[in-house]
Amino acid sequence: MALKEAFEQNKDRRYIMFGGKGGLGKTTFSAATAFWLAQHGNKVLVFSVDPQASLSDIFQKDIFGKGPVKIIDNLYAQEIDADSHIRQYQDQIRKKILDMYGMEQVPDEIEQYIQAASAEPAMEESAIFDAVVDIVVGGEYDYYIYDLVPLGHALYYLSMAKVYDEWINRITKLREEMKEHEEMVARIKRQKTTEEDHILTELQYIKNRINQSSGILTDKKKTAFFFVVVPEEMIILDTEKAAQLFAKFDVPIVGYVVNRVLPSDLVGKDIPPYLQNRLKMQDHYLEEIDQTFGKQVIARVPELERDVTGLGMIEKLAGLMYGNGNGRR
Repeated sequence: MALKEAFEQNKDRRYIMFGGKGGLGKTTFSAATAFWLAQHGNKVLVFSVDPQASLSDIFQKDIFGKGPVKIIDNLYAQEIDADSHIRQYQDQIRKKILDMYGMEQVPDEIEQYIQAASAEPAMEESAIFDAVVDIVVGGEYDYYIYDLVPLGHALYYLSMAKVYDEWINRITKLREEMKEHEEMVARIKRQKTTEEDHILTELQYIKNRINQSSGILTDKKKTAFFFVVVPEEMIILDTEKAAQLFAKFDVPIVGYVVNRVLPSDLVGKDIPPYLQNRLKMQDHYLEEIDQTFGKQVIARVPELERDVTGLGMIEKLAGLMYGNGNGRR
């Protein structure tokens, strides 16, 4: 199956993810895919959940932290500013404390706790996760193209939905039991039943958002995950291990895209020994990729003469990945 057919033969796929180790071409593939879909009449958002994002560099446009930015007709790009979301978290926490306890100012010791909690290593991932939920639940676009963080962080990101869900289930159950007890005591004392449990309402709201997002990530009809791999031994091994882990989270792996393939027409030409050796090594690893991933290897993309930056190079890459076939809406 060709890469283009992965879209044309599955009309409901709307959430597209490119993943792999850092520096393999995930961002350029995300940009080129978004460009190709937009050129065929689809409204597309390509967004990065990588703190080291480079969509701004690829599109040659400052988009970091600015929300969805129009690139061309139908194509929008977004780089998530995790720090901004963390500041929003802090403001929301302060407001809830002031509202719940009728305070005019957050006490210093609580403010210090808020600052310390925001500095936790997991806070950035939490902020990114929350931003992604906002994006995908919005439903404003025909396609959402995720430029995922490198594999290790991506696994953490994908696991967060299950971890959060289990934690919230436990807290919600405890809260419901407390509420039942409070209501029983109120009836015995013939007092007015307790008011609406704002904490329980908030937990249910968070739970619903997480379920919506995790439901998308594991939806085999609507979601397609592509691994980006290059013909190098360590990358092949790491990708194979990662694929096994992703499968445990029920992520629908559709295929593997091989990047940076040296052109075969160099064989037999008068080229330096170094390049001859590279071609021999490449043939060996391409064969290994085919043996390891089988029919799920759905595209080979050649090494380009320069970095993919600017719409001209993005269009060229899209042509190499998808050809001139028709897209769909």
